[in-house]
Amino acid sequence: MARLQVLISGAGIAGCTLAYWLARSGHSVTVIERSGALRSSGSPVDVRGPAVDVVERMNIATQLREARIQVKGMTLLDQAGKQITRVNIEALRSSIVPKDLELARGDLARILHEASTNGADYIFGDSVKALAQDETGVDVTFEHSPARRFDLVVGADGLHSIVRRLVFGADPELVRHAGLYAATIPLPGRSDPKGEMFMLNTPGKLAALHPCEGKPLAYFVFWHPEIPEFDYTNLEQHKGILESTFAGIGWRVPEFLDAVRATSDMYFDSVARVDVVNWARGRIVLLGDASSCVSLFGDGSTLAIAGAYELAKAVTESPANYAVAFGRYQAVHGGLVASKQKNLVSTASRIVPRTMTGIWVSRHLFWRAMAGLANAMRLKRRWQGRSG
Repeated sequence: MARLQVLISGAGIAGCTLAYWLARSGHSVTVIERSGALRSSGSPVDVRGPAVDVVERMNIATQLREARIQVKGMTLLDQAGKQITRVNIEALRSSIVPKDLELARGDLARILHEASTNGADYIFGDSVKALAQDETGVDVTFEHSPARRFDLVVGADGLHSIVRRLVFGADPELVRHAGLYAATIPLPGRSDPKGEMFMLNTPGKLAALHPCEGKPLAYFVFWHPEIPEFDYTNLEQHKGILESTFAGIGWRVPEFLDAVRATSDMYFDSVARVDVVNWARGRIVLLGDASSCVSLFGDGSTLAIAGAYELAKAVTESPANYAVAFGRYQAVHGGLVASKQKNLVSTASRIVPRTMTGIWVSRHLFWRAMAGLANAMRLKRRWQGRSG
């Protein structure tokens, strides 16, 4: 088998997973990451469906289960902080998707990174500056490191991908604002050990408190047209947007906003869709959020892991024909991505209703139906246990 020299831009969930599988197949892998270290901020993420099978094959499923966040319930509140309804999340998960895992994004990235370090070289604090490809390879210029030549280059560098911008086009042509913005911020102190999540809806806005395994996290989501001059790197701009958007909302939101004012570590970004028709241009291919972002409710991590596995598998099966490999990867993984992107706005509308009527329907129909389903599944298991 041909041993390929592969550059991966981005040491996130997609990049680390791909590095593991390519190195395991005997390829030479270099991962470049513009941050000085692995990213630790962001929402809790899920490892679901096909991604569970991948992490089990990587022999890291036990580590992920040990690091998982055990949310037992979700309590929906009114603006005075009074409980409206409660969903037994633990029962719902174990009944419907028993193998699914929820964990902090930083923990998932760390475990994937550790699994891949024996076979891949990581360079932090640097990024791709220019790419020039021909029939036999890709010449890569970096911001700091000496230029090098690779057989293949993978852009796994997220929603704001440098590789995508250099090769596929400017962001305004390919990135579509989905109508929402989202933010998470770690809070001082420890959370309630009971593992309860609390959620408050007002029209078009959601504020939540996630236990995050003893390290509380405030979570904000809100509907808003695309903000002119929005800069995803501008922390002070983000603070101002959150303060003006969530001012005057009850419960513990003023406390969350105090933490926003004081923080130097906050995730804030547009919820967006990336629409790239063909994920590959010659020897350069996109992966994860760079190719097909689904940046809400934890689905991105599952798609990143599943997509990385499919890309590595396709490259390993056709190392001498990258066009065939990239085509097979998109054909297999594209169907999973399309279904998630198609449901993004409808799912968001159930979680963050835009009207009081929508909030009433969400509270009294959707979430109570979820609570009833969890109870029914729990009773079914008990009955089956007695019958057996």
